[in-house]
Amino acid sequence: MTIQEATAELALLQKKMHAFNHATGMIYLDSVTVAPKDTAEGRGETLGILSSISYEIFANPKTEELLKYLADHRDELTEQQVREVVVLTRDYERISKIPQEEYVAYQMMINEAQSVWHRAKEENNYALFAPYIQKVAAFLKKFAGYFDPDEKTYNVWIDQYERGLNMEKLDTFFNQLKETIVPLIRRIQTEAEQIDDSFLKGDYPIEQQRKLSDYLMEIMCIDRSHCGIGETEHPFTIHFNKKDVRITTKYHPDDFTNSMYSVIHEGGHALYELGTGDNLMYTCLAGGVSMGIHESQSRLFENMIGRSEGFIHFIYPKIKELFPSQLKNVDADSFYRAVNKCEPSLIRIDADELTYCLHIMVRYEAEKMLLEGDVNIDELPAIWAKLMKEYLGVDVPDDTRGVLQDSHWSGGMMGYFPSYAIGSAYSAQIMHRMKQDLDVDGMIASGNLKPIVQWLEEHIYQYGSMMDPGDLLEKCCGEPFNPKYYTDYLTEKFSKIYGLK
Repeated sequence: MTIQEATAELALLQKKMHAFNHATGMIYLDSVTVAPKDTAEGRGETLGILSSISYEIFANPKTEELLKYLADHRDELTEQQVREVVVLTRDYERISKIPQEEYVAYQMMINEAQSVWHRAKEENNYALFAPYIQKVAAFLKKFAGYFDPDEKTYNVWIDQYERGLNMEKLDTFFNQLKETIVPLIRRIQTEAEQIDDSFLKGDYPIEQQRKLSDYLMEIMCIDRSHCGIGETEHPFTIHFNKKDVRITTKYHPDDFTNSMYSVIHEGGHALYELGTGDNLMYTCLAGGVSMGIHESQSRLFENMIGRSEGFIHFIYPKIKELFPSQLKNVDADSFYRAVNKCEPSLIRIDADELTYCLHIMVRYEAEKMLLEGDVNIDELPAIWAKLMKEYLGVDVPDDTRGVLQDSHWSGGMMGYFPSYAIGSAYSAQIMHRMKQDLDVDGMIASGNLKPIVQWLEEHIYQYGSMMDPGDLLEKCCGEPFNPKYYTDYLTEKFSKIYGLK
């Protein structure tokens, strides 16, 4: 084999894997947006076949031989090809350790679990979904044992979503947040005048909300020829390549801000994917490097831009144009305070910026119990309710608004939730660095987000997965991860909003 033949084979392998991911992704998108409810069985059969063929193409001795040959000849490869070999080797070493029949069975189980979760949430029927939580946890424990038998299960999966992260680092990070956030929330509740946000609840026609979504995507400089928007139970972003990205939202007729911030959040994810380098298309490096870095982009747009005073004042005339009677007596300042109201609540995706990370801590503790302890699955709703009361001070009235509210476990994503909190902290550090180069506040206030998107493309997006997350953050910011930027940002913002000294 010559190096030219090997690199050509490497490129073809990645295109084949991309094709399978594209196909399974389209099936998933269809399943959670427009597919009829009781159609999981047929998808399961299709996904079983596709995942089996995908496994055979990638997890075979020929792939191992190719990757080893290329690693031995790394001096003859480009920087990008070297990185492709590194990333593919990591994936190969994991996937090839899973017996094929177990890999296929897991994919089919996940398809079924996602369908059951939708039904269980609608019916407030935890017992229906509980066996699938048990199955997911059992598969993940078994797979982690294949990958790294000497490492704790949860650490294996945290690292899968955010390379280099583990429970020890997360415990330190969350303790730092608690030391800052919990006293600040307590002061807001006991010392400050509470904010009136009652006008956010009312009759907000969905058709008008759809127009607001279009407007927001335009302001965010999202290329609509390459990014569509759909509707689903749980908003998400999915990308097939940098020229085909989809975001979804859920419209609530009594609260337009729910979808408004879903669109801004998912739009941040979409911009990341749309901005990755053309040279990375159809390779394993296409797309964001980690869940944490991805969340840094969605949270940066959702909160640091979307909930900023300047942005609210800029977009508010359009909002009043769309909902004139509902917001007749509400000015921009009142709206700004309302969308930044700090109030512990039940639902994570509806949580305010300050209490949001407490929701992640609830899920972090629950996942540790699922993967590191011998938790009785039947007791999980009670454990969830206890943690919600302890961390947020709220009572959980039912499982739909409790343990069933998130879709992640139905997709096998245990270890994913911490990336939401880490990503929020990343976003503050990235924004701090950006402000050294740009008049960010002035641009936001004028609605000119293009230079901001271009800066992020230059410093984050274009690299895709060319670097591990810690290395990318340090290259962007000129220093390693420092959560103090985040706690300082939250303290300054909410102290000002609530008039705390």
